[in-house]
Parts: sequence; structure tokens; C-alpha cells
Amino acid sequence: MTWSIGLEGRGVVVTGAAGGIGRAIAGQFADAGAHVCAVDLDQEATEAVVAGIESPERHLAVAADLRDLAGHEPMLRRALGSFGRLDVLAHAAAVLRRRDSLDEVTEDDWDFQIDVNLKATFFLNRAAAWLMRAQGREGRIVNFTSQGWSTGGFGGSVVYAASKGGIVSMSRGLARSWAPDGITVNTVSPGAADTPMMRGGLTDDALDAFVRTIPLGRMAEPDEIASAVIFLASDHARYITGATINVSGGQLMY
Repeated sequence: MTWSIGLEGRGVVVTGAAGGIGRAIAGQFADAGAHVCAVDLDQEATEAVVAGIESPERHLAVAADLRDLAGHEPMLRRALGSFGRLDVLAHAAAVLRRRDSLDEVTEDDWDFQIDVNLKATFFLNRAAAWLMRAQGREGRIVNFTSQGWSTGGFGGSVVYAASKGGIVSMSRGLARSWAPDGITVNTVSPGAADTPMMRGGLTDDALDAFVRTIPLGRMAEPDEIASAVIFLASDHARYITGATINVSGGQLMY
């Protein structure tokens, strides 16, 4: 057994990199010796992410709206051109709109969350797989779901949960399709991570009540979620594909 995780020199794209979990993912990949392309909506925010990780000169900051499907392949090719290889897509970008009542959910709420969370995931994954396959080497895709894929969602997040359930099913299908090419596709399912997305739209009392349902008794730190991504991208997970890794502090057990 070797304790090297095999990420040194690899090319990695991290979406949602300016968020709490995405920033932690980018940092851990950098610490592991990978070249990181940090992707988020705002260029200044992505540059701040890169500036804050190890050896920033080795990495790339890219602003992108993932709803622009035509922009996926050029963005990935930019990372490939800068790093000379594309090995990992860690896709953490997502949006959440909570509503107090299902009667308040609008068509725009539905379209926005499905377009960003599910539709963009498929097309981004496919573009990454095209480039990985063309290189003739193994690749790793790690998508993000949520415990809402199993529970149906809490705090008025039913549409979000629906999009995340779709990601689990879709990722399993992609894993079967691309396994012959040596491309693994897995999902990470966080529970309550201490991020602005988790706290947004919940009162302090509602959040406290939610945390009390977690057997470990606290929310996860972003680094604790990021570690699952690093594992799935590493050589230690070469024989894992189509899996959903539950990182919920015991709140969800299956």
C-alpha cells in the first residue's frame, strides 16, 4: 500500500469554488499538489480563491455561468491548455431557493434550480468526459448531491431536493456509460455543512432544531466535506464508481 494519493501534477477543475465547500475543495487539491482551475460566477471571487491557496501561480481562476452550456467545453479546454492535462472535475456549483410553502414556488424557482443544479451538471460532465477520453487516460468526476435526494428536503427546499435526486440517478448512469473509458463518476452527499447556503433562509431556532437531529451534534466544517471529494479523486478510489458518499454526521443513514 502507498499513502500517496496520486494527485500530484494533475489537472483539476472545481466549480462553485468561491463557496464555502468549493473553496475548501480547491485548497485541498492544491495542498495535494494538483493544478486547480477555480470556477465561479465572479472573476474577482475566483481570483481571491486562487490567491488564498498554496502556490497560486500554479492555478487558474475562471468566471463562468454554467447555465451557458456552450461555454462548458471552452472553459474546460482552457484548464487543459494551462495544465497540459485534465484529470478531475469536482462539480460543487449549485443554487438553492427555499420557500415557506409549496404554493409559493414559482416556475422561475423551478427552472433556475433545475437548470443550474441538474441540466448544467449533465452537459458539463459530458464535456469533461469527452476531453478525458481524448487524452487516453483515466478520469474522475465528482458531483454534488444533498441528503435531500433521500429525504425530499427540509426548510422549503423541495425543488432543490428534486434536482439533487436527479444528480444521483444521472451520475449512476454516467458511471455505467463511461466505466469502459476508465472515467469514474461519483457523488458526495453532504448533510448540514456550515456554509451561507445552509444558513440562508432559516431562522436561528429552525437551524438549531435541524442540528439537534444530527447524531454527531454539529454541522460539518467545509474541509470535512472536501475530504470526501479528494478521496474520490485519488488513486485510493480507483475501483469506486456510481457511489454516493454520505457525509451527514449520521443524520442520514442507509
